[in-house]
Amino acid sequence: MSEQQQNQLNIEISEEVAEGTYANLAIITHSMAEFVIDFVNVMPGTPKSKVKSRIVFTPQHAKRFMKALIDNIEKFEASQGVIKDLDEMQVPVNFGGPTAQA
Repeated sequence: MSEQQQNQLNIEISEEVAEGTYANLAIITHSMAEFVIDFVNVMPGTPKSKVKSRIVFTPQHAKRFMKALIDNIEKFEASQGVIKDLDEMQVPVNFGGPTAQA
């Protein structure tokens, strides 16, 4: 067995996780020991939303994740064109639905 075969990681995914969870908002908080990213699906016209998924990283893994995301965005934009920021698109905060009130 080669060294490369010994170092391979076998990753499995359940059907439920493979379906994915849609999120259009990420809230990031951190402490000295960890970064927490809460993924939220904010629906138009609804004043309340729930966290759909929470990922907890060590600071080192958060930085590795950031670098991997930057690398993938650069590759995407090289083949698909520049991704426009929501600020550039001027999307209204209420997404066209009724204004939410707290």
